[in-house]
Amino acid sequence: MHGLINRAIQCFVRDSYGRQRWVEVTHLAGLEFTDFEAMLHYDDDITDAVLDATARSLGVPRDTVLEDIGTYLVSHPNVEALRRLLRFGGVSFVEFLHSLDDLPARARMAVDDLRLPELELFEHAQNTFELTCRHDRKGFGHVVMGMLRTMADDYGALVFLEHQGMYQGAEVIDITLIESAFAEGRSFELGVRTG
Repeated sequence: MHGLINRAIQCFVRDSYGRQRWVEVTHLAGLEFTDFEAMLHYDDDITDAVLDATARSLGVPRDTVLEDIGTYLVSHPNVEALRRLLRFGGVSFVEFLHSLDDLPARARMAVDDLRLPELELFEHAQNTFELTCRHDRKGFGHVVMGMLRTMADDYGALVFLEHQGMYQGAEVIDITLIESAFAEGRSFELGVRTG
């Protein structure tokens, strides 16, 4: 697994629960180190061990940890750049959804060896969508759910999300847009203000 993914797990635990909790997770996972290098590659078993150890340490299911990581990636101030990148996907939540198909390719422009899941959006009816998340490692769909839930709030949209499990080798997420302007979304400007 790419070090950026492992580093994201590390930062989620550290920023959400503290450095001591992260050290505990590394011990539970049987690691002989406490920090992942973002640009290295690690055996997939290490990532699985860290996710399982995090779930054990927090006392929650692994799927919950994965969804919480997705939420963290687009809501925590330490990773604001990812939220900004995703907001470039569209002015509305629906436009954002339609931009998700291009997300893995956009990520590869920045980090060419980063393998994110292939995402494909299907619109079944007005405000009813299905997002497939295809990757050889199960679980990315839950990360995407956390990101979608947070981005909906960011846009001020009220949505219902449901992870439907696996179908034909892909995780499936049902998305129902209940109201596109349910609340005032977070402000977003193309330029970053300085000083």
